[in-house]
Amino acid sequence: MDFVSTRGQAPPATFQEAVFHGLAPDGGLYMPRELPVLTSTALSGLAKKSWPELASVVAEALLSGALDRVTLDSLSTDALDFPVPLVQLGERIHVLELFRGPTLAFKDVGARFMARLVAHYRQESDPPLTVLTATSGDTGGAVAQAFLGLPGIRVVVLFPDGKVTPRQERQFSTLGDNVHAVAIQGDFDDCQRLAKEAFQDRVRLGRQTLTSANSINVGRFLPQATYFFEAWARLHAANTNRTDILFSVPSGNFGNLAAGLLAKAMGMAGVSFLAATNLNDVVPEYLRTGHFAPRSSTPTLSTAMDVGNPSNFDRILHMYGGRREALRGDVVGRVVTDAETQECIRRVHGETGYILDPHSAVGFAALEKEIETRPGITGVVLATAHPAKFAEVVEPVLNEALPIPPELSRCLEGERRVIPMEPRLDALREVL
Repeated sequence: MDFVSTRGQAPPATFQEAVFHGLAPDGGLYMPRELPVLTSTALSGLAKKSWPELASVVAEALLSGALDRVTLDSLSTDALDFPVPLVQLGERIHVLELFRGPTLAFKDVGARFMARLVAHYRQESDPPLTVLTATSGDTGGAVAQAFLGLPGIRVVVLFPDGKVTPRQERQFSTLGDNVHAVAIQGDFDDCQRLAKEAFQDRVRLGRQTLTSANSINVGRFLPQATYFFEAWARLHAANTNRTDILFSVPSGNFGNLAAGLLAKAMGMAGVSFLAATNLNDVVPEYLRTGHFAPRSSTPTLSTAMDVGNPSNFDRILHMYGGRREALRGDVVGRVVTDAETQECIRRVHGETGYILDPHSAVGFAALEKEIETRPGITGVVLATAHPAKFAEVVEPVLNEALPIPPELSRCLEGERRVIPMEPRLDALREVL
């Protein structure tokens, strides 16, 4: 299958080329030329498969022969060696826990799968490869851990200085080895802009030893569709009445929502989506008005969602041919304030004992509002990170200390190594 740019001005690429290019030469994001549709037999069989087996089936359809099934089975088994439990917290509300991986964030799914793809494709004789990634929090740790120690590969993480939590930062700033943390004097949008400018610069200079591990990279983006199928299959197996499902997706750069819409296009029937944002609501605003107006991000308690110009919205528009009304048929948007986020964390813990991180709380609070208007629908909140990663937000709300998981405690003891940098391309060139 060919992969094409969302901007339509770049030549088609193979999957391997798309993974190593990261960004298409025209600045667009790669997508499959045609979205495959799983057969009814394949869909009905998903509930009988393990999580890695299900992911392998979905990936095989998406890649359409780019990798054989034996290779995909091996990649999936190795990358997805942690569960994604579906926890019921109310009569009609479930939480899909995507934070059971090594860095306690949903981004472990795509980052670990992509790292194994890159390792599979690379030869010993290949020139050194730099994986450049911008992070608003969890991506940096997930990518750094996934590529840590891989020969011939270095990882450069751009993060907004002082705008990710200390625990998030230490997940990539204390690793050393082939991982380098670069503190940008700006916000996440500056980091994302610099990464894109570096890829455009690479094309201009004819250098092919730089790629991205952000969700702009199709190798990290596509695996995210698999856990939507996982939740869908589990709910269908538990309910023969096939209740319609509303996925509430905490949204910042919109890769997760784009992956869910991709899964729907592949045949995941009876689903709709809720784009749950904090005050950075450019996409809900577009859904309401038809006007997409990127702007500087506003700092909130859900820091990883503080994105004013979400890259993956290009993929969403591409899938819907720019037709807003068609998109509105599948997606609604809701905005959750910091005060509502805190109240949700406090109330859900008081009522159920469950602890939400601030991003998952945005998804939960938005779902509670929306589900009232949809009798009979089942809601699934994507829980994107472990609450201990955001102790400075959660602990004051609950008035109690959170236990530190071993995955976090190990990195808190390491030496912090950070390169400060102004948000300029010439400065990034020098660092690279």
